[in-house]
Amino acid sequence: MPSEPKHEPIDSAAIAAVTAEAKRKAVEKSAKDKETCEKYVKKGLNRNVTVQFLYERLLQLGCSPPENLIRCLDCKDSQRGGGFGAVEEIDVASKKINKNDSCAQSKKEIDALLAKQRDGGATLRLVPEIYLCQQHLRDETHAQEAMVHELIHAVDMCRTKMDPIKNCIHLACTEIRAENLSGECHWLREMQNGRMLTNVVGHGAKCVKRRAQLSVKANPNCADKAEEYVDAAIKPKNMLMQHLKDATKIHFRSIDTQT
Repeated sequence: MPSEPKHEPIDSAAIAAVTAEAKRKAVEKSAKDKETCEKYVKKGLNRNVTVQFLYERLLQLGCSPPENLIRCLDCKDSQRGGGFGAVEEIDVASKKINKNDSCAQSKKEIDALLAKQRDGGATLRLVPEIYLCQQHLRDETHAQEAMVHELIHAVDMCRTKMDPIKNCIHLACTEIRAENLSGECHWLREMQNGRMLTNVVGHGAKCVKRRAQLSVKANPNCADKAEEYVDAAIKPKNMLMQHLKDATKIHFRSIDTQT
């Protein structure tokens, strides 16, 4: 009868050493990512004219940005490049305010907060703050595009009475504006992402629509009909453009008739 293979004893000390080294490298990487992200933010605030314009716009509207409006965070497993706002819970009975880091709020946690609001146990509001996911920023341009995107949301929140938590059309509108104006749908960015290899015509509008739908889907209140909400928000603009086009045609016909 063949003898059973011998198993080497587990070297627990070696495993502990490997684990400790992995944790040390992870901490170092996180610190390096944060340092790089904060450098990108500082450069954006000091040199990017669009970022500076949006900050000035907030001031003109009476919304003074706090010093820590834009923060660099470790977003763990989330694949986001950044985001705007944290959902703050106000307990109806005690009036106590509970708020977690915006980056730390998972879909499950937001679902629970929304259910609590529906049951009358809490009131929710979106607290204006911007975070960048420090480990997912590709370069300085990517970071500053994200800053512009989120600052557009801040301006929209300041100048209107929008409620992007409960009103999915409001959310779709601000996402369309942010995607369209931030530069994230620039043809070069789309080409780098491999989305313009065969379909070049109308890439900008398609990119804006695609990205807006993904953002709207991130809100559990809007996820089921995200495409419909984005379409509904886009249509008024299309109708306005068609009206202007028709008015221009009528204007030139009038000139031709007069001449």
